[in-house]
Amino acid sequence: MSGIMGLVLAQARRDRIVLPVWIMGIALLGFAVAGAVATEFADEADRAAIINVAAVSPAFLFVRGLPDGTSIGAVVFFQGYAFTAVLAGLMSTFLVIRHTRTDEELGRAELIGSVPIPRAASLTATLMLGAAANLVLALCVAAGFAAAGLPGPGAVTTGAAVGAVGAFFVAVSAAIAQVMPSGRAANGAAAGLVGAAYFLRGIGDAFGTPSADLTQVTSGWVSLLSPIGWGQRSRPFSTADPAPLLVLTAAAAALAVTVLVVRSGRDLGASLLPERAGRERAGAGGGSFLGLAWRQQRPTLIGWCLFAALLGGIAGGLGPVVSDVIGGNESLRGLILRLVPGSRAEIIDVFTTALLGIAGVLAAAAGIQAVLRLRAEEAEGRAELLLATPRSRARWLGANLVLAAASVAVVAVVAGTGATIGLSLSGVVNGPPGLLVAAALAHVPAAAVFVAATAVLFAAVPRVSIPLAWGMLAGGLVVGQFGELLRLPAWLQDVSPFRHSAAMPVEPFDPAAALTMSAIALAGAGIAAYLLRRRDLTA
Repeated sequence: MSGIMGLVLAQARRDRIVLPVWIMGIALLGFAVAGAVATEFADEADRAAIINVAAVSPAFLFVRGLPDGTSIGAVVFFQGYAFTAVLAGLMSTFLVIRHTRTDEELGRAELIGSVPIPRAASLTATLMLGAAANLVLALCVAAGFAAAGLPGPGAVTTGAAVGAVGAFFVAVSAAIAQVMPSGRAANGAAAGLVGAAYFLRGIGDAFGTPSADLTQVTSGWVSLLSPIGWGQRSRPFSTADPAPLLVLTAAAAALAVTVLVVRSGRDLGASLLPERAGRERAGAGGGSFLGLAWRQQRPTLIGWCLFAALLGGIAGGLGPVVSDVIGGNESLRGLILRLVPGSRAEIIDVFTTALLGIAGVLAAAAGIQAVLRLRAEEAEGRAELLLATPRSRARWLGANLVLAAASVAVVAVVAGTGATIGLSLSGVVNGPPGLLVAAALAHVPAAAVFVAATAVLFAAVPRVSIPLAWGMLAGGLVVGQFGELLRLPAWLQDVSPFRHSAAMPVEPFDPAAALTMSAIALAGAGIAAYLLRRRDLTA
């Protein structure tokens, strides 16, 4: 047992910066949302109005979650729980894969396994560290809510709900680490499951049943397939029920025990899903940087496209439902349309615009991941071998940036196409053909800015480029989702490139903003090439 505790302390030391940033960032976000709601919706009538709108709007329910009363705490939980639960899941995912499959892939686990400790000792230590991290997260979230003036019991239950979701994904990520053959594949699969949990929760909530007074919604059965949906059912600020959290905790414990058994019988470096050997000779294009980048990125791009197609299909399929529910209620229609001042857009346009905006974030994430593949190649020594050939670093970077830009565009097109097909299957004709594809592509210049900024980070500060790049995207998403609610200064909100994307079809396309962001992205790519040429390769 002392050996396992030593491993826990060693892993905690490796994460002494990353984990506190995750935990405090999530807790501070909860505190900020609680304070903003208390200020922005101090009046009971204002809170009732927004909850009444949300209760009959599948768009609100899909993006935010379940309304559960009109108290300040209930509105805070409605506004922020789903997002903080996703962050908790991602924190847990990256923590577990980093200390399990990635360590095996890089050879660190072999060194640890050379000492007389049980085969599953390292995994046990990781599970213990993940559980401890989520316990601390739960306490910090509860403390943040309490400090914002919310009732203590509700704050504690909210913290427990966020921590329980994170603990569940600790066990899920440990299972994924046994299945996938590489750390990169395991990270992608586990993070994809976090996204799937959000989508399943959103679908179940969108088809939920509102109460007669439109202050509460009972989610559909689909949300039971999501751990985020289970945590949401704790209803901390109305009829607090810890039973769903106990179910999540028990499921996490059972899965963790199963994973430990699997690890005890698995050889170091092996995986339940073996890695296929490549072909003896490269195919067409395999001799170029671009062809190599395509072969490396192809499975990841397919995964992003599947998520984009799902999101676009949801936007198109639920759009008519939103329009039918709200269109006949003039007061609710007025409240919804106030979200886009000065617009005469239809309700269905507002809904599809919101979800295609999220698709733009997915496109940016696909591009960022494509660029960060360069860092993995460099850190694991393959870039040094690759650049020993008579090829320049600028061509290496440029090929991957071209693929990243193409990934952004493809994901956007898939999302827009999915929305178009969803509307067509619903029997709705909304605008000229290709309108929703164009609406999704309107977010490409903003996503390209994130891609170029990631390239600059890789060239300038390679060792911290991965957390900085994802933190940059998370910051842009937080500003976009909560900027108005938190009353952030206009200049700070304008820092996010997505702030300047044309919200088509609600708004007309803004060519000046698109050209400006495209120019910024091209300039960033040039700066990255210059910086990369001047620095040494790093481990």
